[in-house]
Parts: sequence; C-alpha cells; structure tokens
Amino acid sequence: MNVEYFISKRIVSAKENKNVFSRPIIRLTIFAIALSVAIMLISLSILDGFQSEITNKVISFGSHIQIFNKEKISDTEEIPLELTDSLLISVQQNSEIKDISNIIYDFGLVKTDDDFMGINLKGVEEDYDFSAFSDKIIDGDRIKSDSSIFISENIANKLKLKVTDKIRVYFPSVNSERANVRPFYVCGIFNINMNELDESLAFVSLSKLQKLKKWEENEVSLIEIKVSDFTKVDEVKESLRSSLDSITFVSLSELHRLKKMQEDTISFIEIKLLDFSNVDDLVVVPNSLELSLDSFKLSLDSINILIKKNPSKTIVSIKDLYPQIFDWLDLMNVNVVVIIVLMLIVAVVNIITSLLILILEKTKFIGILKSLGTSNLSIRKVFMYNSIYLVFKGLLWGNIIALLILFIQHYFQIISLDPELYYMNSVPISFDLLSFLMLNIGTLIVCFVMMILPTIVITKISAVKAIRFE
Repeated sequence: MNVEYFISKRIVSAKENKNVFSRPIIRLTIFAIALSVAIMLISLSILDGFQSEITNKVISFGSHIQIFNKEKISDTEEIPLELTDSLLISVQQNSEIKDISNIIYDFGLVKTDDDFMGINLKGVEEDYDFSAFSDKIIDGDRIKSDSSIFISENIANKLKLKVTDKIRVYFPSVNSERANVRPFYVCGIFNINMNELDESLAFVSLSKLQKLKKWEENEVSLIEIKVSDFTKVDEVKESLRSSLDSITFVSLSELHRLKKMQEDTISFIEIKLLDFSNVDDLVVVPNSLELSLDSFKLSLDSINILIKKNPSKTIVSIKDLYPQIFDWLDLMNVNVVVIIVLMLIVAVVNIITSLLILILEKTKFIGILKSLGTSNLSIRKVFMYNSIYLVFKGLLWGNIIALLILFIQHYFQIISLDPELYYMNSVPISFDLLSFLMLNIGTLIVCFVMMILPTIVITKISAVKAIRFE
C-alpha cells in the first residue's frame, strides 16, 4: 500500500480542512493554474489557426514551389518554360511531390460599357485544384470553358460585374498589328480577403492563353508544385534545384552541332552509359568541347552525351515569393512563446506558494510523522501528491474552459477581425490534439519539478518544535 498517497488523499478529503485558512489559497491556486492553462491553449490554438489560414490562402495563389524560366525577351514578353520529358521526369520522381499544375500568367485590360481596369490573368488547366476556393466562392462556380473567367470580388465591385456578364479583355503584351481582344463570360466570383493577392486576379483557361500567345502545348509560364508536407518545402526545393540544373541528354549524332556552341554556354561534357549501375562508370571530361570518340570502344547506340549548361530555370518556394507574410507569421511564434512562458511562471509561482502554505499549516502534523519515525522523503512525497492533485484539478478546469471558448468561437465566430488588416473576418481556431496534449504534459512536468524546491523546507523542520507549533 502506498502510505504517502493514502495520507495525502486523507488530507485532501478531510472535512476539517474545509474551514482552515488555506482553503481560499488552494482555490486561488487551482484557479490560477486553470487560467494559465486556458490562456496557453487558446493562444496556441489561435496561432495554429491563423498560420494555417494565411498559409492556405497564400498557397492557393502560388502553390508550394514554382519553376519558371528566368530569361525574358522584354518586360512585357517572356520566354516560355518548355515542358520537356527530362524536366517532367525529374519533378515527378520526387516522392514528396503530390501535385503539379501548368500555369500561364498574362496581363489584360478589362473593358466594360462604363469602366475599365487592369487585371492579372492566371491560365489554368481544367483539372486545376480549386479546393482552396471551395468556401471562398461568393457566386457562380470555377471556370468550365475557354470563354469563362473566374474573377475576384474586388474586380466585380469595381467594374460592377455579376455572374454571366460579358466582358472584353485587351492583351497589350501580345505583339500584333491589330488589337488583341477576347470576350469572356463571368462564371464565378471569389473573395480570399487578401487584397495584396486577389485584388486584380482572375482565372481563365490555360489553352486560351496558349493560343493567344501562339505557344505550343508544352510551353507555359511556370509549373506549380504542391508537396505532401509543407514543412519540407525548402528540402524539396533544394532537391529539385540539384536535379534540374539545366541538364540535357543528347545523342552522339548531335555532337557535331554541339561543337559549334559558344564555349561559355557549356560547363562540361560527360559520356554516360544508358544502363550503368555504378557511378564510377561515368567518364567526365571537364572544360572540353571536343571529344575523341575513337578512344571509347562503345557502341554509338549505347551512349549519350550529357551537357550541363548554365542554369536558366528558377526554382522558388512560396516563402521566397512572399517573405514578408511568412516573417510576420514567424514573429507571431515568438509572441505565443512569450505568453506560454509567462503563464507557466504564473502557474509555478502559485503552486509553490500553495505548497508552502500547506506545509506551514501542517507543521504540527509533520512533527508527529517525524516523531513516529517517518523519513523526510516520505513526508515530502505526501505534500508532492497533494500538490499534484491541485495541478491536475487546475489542468482539468483549464482544458474545459479553453475548449468551451474555442468551440464557441469556432462555430459562432463571436470575435471578428478587420479583413483589411488580418486577411480574415474572424479569429481562426485550430484543434490540434497533439499540441494540446504536449502542452498539458509540459505544464505538468514543469510544475512537478518546481514542487520539489519548497518541500526541502520539510527537511529543516524539527520534530520537537513542530509538535509544539501552534
């Protein structure tokens, strides 16, 4: 039988304990622990919800990673990214990538009977993932045909447009002797509450922009990549950068043409067996534009030339595109850490104070236990059990209060926000059970460790003086 636990339980449940002066202190301790835990859980939940909401909104416009051609003909005319087999294979072979989308961007001037406005057009394929817009569509639906255009609420309000309205879009970026005008019908209106991103954004068909720009089917502005785990975005980006460092495979029949290339466009030439299994089989001829094939006793059909040119593709993550937003979210992490630390200090101070008051109140009881031969360690355990009971009670009430407030906010959205400043209409809530569990366990461990300090006072109490203590 655990004697220390039995004595502690009797102290907690004793009827006479209800009228002593320690009763309000104990209640205050439980209240302080409950309040601290509730504030920590609410802060963590709001932070997770805020970060998830903002991140999802930003990703809905630019995905996790983008690959595009960094070279441009002019400020208004870009060089398309060619979707070669080697490029697609290099991207698709990464196991962390879950979705790839082909995108074309262009600028257009919308003309209505009463007004006009410049907009940014994003050409997407029919199977483009619009799941992030499922609860952001104000009216209508996403694009379903080449003549459809999916516009933001800001565009609709400024031009006084509604679903099924016809608009004319002028394309100044396309070089032509006559004006390039295309009619579109508004199929839907969305609102993400992020003016920096959706103020002038509209979605149209990818094939429509390809025809307009006179691009081939395998030519796009960029490809958007979504990864399975957002925390691995930087890792996947670096992996793609190393595998897409402008590597091109060509057959030996093209060697004569390659020799005519300018020297500064080639880093090195490598001879590689198609079916090699060991990297040692790869023969490297650095800084060379001429190869003597007579020295290689290989069949011409069994080897390829690997040309590594100067990089022409740019790979960026969503964090690189919108650093100010993610820096802001990182700064919020610091604020929540400060709140958690302060609340832990409040909880620890209260539990230490309560434990010292309990020891002071039970000084005579401690003297009796010592006179009966009870060790200091056993007596300390009695009060440790007592304090753990208070901490558990505080944690229980703290979790009940926090979850009640969070559920009310989640379903009724009582606390509203200015979307111009916070990019959302109400305080977002996230229910991450693992974070809640870890926070409770961390609070319990911190309080338990700090409870050891005040129990040292018990070892300094004399049995004789304690029995006489009133």
